Amino acid sequence: MNAADLGLPVDVPSTALFTDQYELTMLQAALRGGTADRRSVFEVFTRRLPEGRRYGVVAGTGRVLDAVENFRFDAGVLGFLRERGIVDEPTLEWLADYRFGGDIWGYPEGEVYFPGSPILRVEGSFAECVLLETVILSILNHDSAIAAAASRMSAAAGGRRLIEMGARRTHELSAVAAARAAYVGGFSSTSDLAAGFRYGIPTVGTSAHAFTLLHDTERDAFRAQVESLGRGTTLLVDTYDVAEAVRTAVEIAGTELGAVRIDSGDLLLVAHRVRQQLDELGARDTKIVVTSDLDEYAIASLAAAPVDAYGVGTQLVTGSGHPTCSMVYKLVARAESADPRAPLRSVAKKSLGGKASVGGRKWAARRPDADGVAEAEVVGTGPVPADLVDRQLMAELVKGGDVVAREPLDAARERHMAALAGLPMSAIQLSRGEAVIPTEYV
Repeated sequence: MNAADLGLPVDVPSTALFTDQYELTMLQAALRGGTADRRSVFEVFTRRLPEGRRYGVVAGTGRVLDAVENFRFDAGVLGFLRERGIVDEPTLEWLADYRFGGDIWGYPEGEVYFPGSPILRVEGSFAECVLLETVILSILNHDSAIAAAASRMSAAAGGRRLIEMGARRTHELSAVAAARAAYVGGFSSTSDLAAGFRYGIPTVGTSAHAFTLLHDTERDAFRAQVESLGRGTTLLVDTYDVAEAVRTAVEIAGTELGAVRIDSGDLLLVAHRVRQQLDELGARDTKIVVTSDLDEYAIASLAAAPVDAYGVGTQLVTGSGHPTCSMVYKLVARAESADPRAPLRSVAKKSLGGKASVGGRKWAARRPDADGVAEAEVVGTGPVPADLVDRQLMAELVKGGDVVAREPLDAARERHMAALAGLPMSAIQLSRGEAVIPTEYV
């Protein structure tokens, strides 16, 4: 289902103003100069991975498709542009009929990427493509950063469940997108109900310290929660004394108690003590959930602890130190005239400081070694070598303005697990290093 069809309060009537003003002023100048209709190719890529990261994760593709479909200049938007004098009347008339009618190819959501990977390729007239730059980058830079952090945390968790619970640590709309990206990256559930409603992500949650403090005793709080939510609930046991709380929890819920949550202290030590106590009380099936400002390094440090699930908030929704992927949207080819038959000419930015780009309409493939493990990201502009034809990474997403590749979120999640499994084992190391495979240009 198209997310826009759900009619959520977090939806906006148009994505057209999720852009920078210079997209519109470039459009006006191109219309006046007669170059707006030149066939053009834009590509999204990053020149480098965030420091210490060994791979990137493509996330937000589904949201990009929604944004492109909803990029419309309705009367209210046009009125705003007219009132501010941002563009002239001929440009406003052109915008009133705007519908993206080009083609988009890209790495499918959940796939991994490396420096120089053509993550997304947008083709059409200069006018229709240039307007999409900011909204595409906004979505991909945010979501891919969250998904990469989630992927590293998932690898560190070693198969234990991960719960996304960072809604209170970011903008309310970013929280929904972050939960979605975290799910792609390996998290199993979220505390954010808007994300559950909009994207079908499993939601979880029981109680906070405030619920315990509300009651005259911890026993009263536990009893109220168990009577309301059942014995399989998760009880928060570190409001006062952990050992006493665990004892009380089992007395009230019995050995059918679902889980206990620990939110403070030396989590490694406390988890071991709680596990021993639960086992001694006969609650051997009761799980232990830990929270408290976790990141991938803290999760890895708890590998030897008897922990069944981790709840992660702040570090996840801020990309664990890297809140953006530094992706850019660059013109790499354009026709020499507005004639649809005019051939494409490669163009590229030449500059100092590492900001140069590689021109040409590109394809990408991942070359495996003799054991089937990826050994290089191959990017080219000419014919695809025969041995790489079946290894190409880019899929058709939009054809003639119509979305042709919308898919369930679980498909992106499964794709990521498969992509990660195809990389060298060093990809999931948390120690600092370069990209796990090189990018080769042919």
